[in-house]
Amino acid sequence: MTRYLVLGSDATTVCGVEAFTRNLSVRLGPRAVSDILDGNLGRLSRNLAQADAVVFNFPIVAWKRRLVEPFAAAILAKLKRTEVIVVLHEWASLDWKRRLILWPVILFADAILFSAPEVRREWLESRYPVGRKRTAIIPIPPNLLPSGKEQAEPAALAIRKLRAGGRTILGQFGSIYPKKNCAELLAIARTLVDDGQDVAVAFVGSFIKGMDNVEEDFRNRVEALGLADRVIVTGYLATDEDVFAACREVDIFCYRFSEGLTARRGSVLAAALGGRIVVTNAPVDPSGLEHHGLFQALIRNGNIVLCPHDADVETMAKAVGDMIGRLPQPLDMDAEIASLWNAIIGQIDSVSAYRMAQLNPERL
Repeated sequence: MTRYLVLGSDATTVCGVEAFTRNLSVRLGPRAVSDILDGNLGRLSRNLAQADAVVFNFPIVAWKRRLVEPFAAAILAKLKRTEVIVVLHEWASLDWKRRLILWPVILFADAILFSAPEVRREWLESRYPVGRKRTAIIPIPPNLLPSGKEQAEPAALAIRKLRAGGRTILGQFGSIYPKKNCAELLAIARTLVDDGQDVAVAFVGSFIKGMDNVEEDFRNRVEALGLADRVIVTGYLATDEDVFAACREVDIFCYRFSEGLTARRGSVLAAALGGRIVVTNAPVDPSGLEHHGLFQALIRNGNIVLCPHDADVETMAKAVGDMIGRLPQPLDMDAEIASLWNAIIGQIDSVSAYRMAQLNPERL
């Protein structure tokens, strides 16, 4: 049985990659020890001595403060003959400086796990040397899970007030930024209003920092479409309970992505797990979701409704209108999440040389 050392960070604001790192360590149970990249090479060396493989998840949090440590950890692992496994959550979307910092560690990797087929394709098409490595694609699970016991907090109550008079609430969960095409939902809402549907829009999240004019452009778009009294932005919500309490006040979630739905859209998973229907446009390549059992189950069950990939605003608006008043059938989410983690751990084991040597000693 492979013993893993899972490396993470000490970040207090946890992103999706860090959440996956911490959850992976928990799901591996007694097979895993977790450690943080904080410059303590002595502790790291002792932990590596007890592990068959070390797992890095990239991109890392606060990467500018972690320029050397991942590389030092990879070198130390190789010196101790500990296998290096990298889980690559993103690639082409990263700034080139981040890719440059990550590349030496990835070069040392014995195996690479990709979060989606498109990430593997981006890596293979990049100019960085690939070398001979074992690879696989893993599904990324949701990093937020509902408890079913959420209490209505200020954000949820504000959305509830917006629905006064029987309005249907459309919504999105997640950060607001241009590539997410949040303005498309505003156009869909305007189309429905023009068709006689009394709808409002709730954005459960906040404007992404560090990007010029995102909030200003958004507000201007709301005004131009005449939706000022029908749109609310909750702002950042710090706990899972606050997020899901707010999401449960939304009737239908809707996303129209330029690239279509991909397996890395954790915001779609979170919205669907809250028990609401999510209307979105299909992936460019339908096979892009085949590795992700939870997405497949949610689509089969009607939690996620797919429009054609190139669906225009009117087509999306009609699909949303058809879903008003509907709820998906109950789905055993705990069983689906457990199945997803079994698939993840199975893929990690499948690329482990230690595991392979146990199963097929004559091959190594």
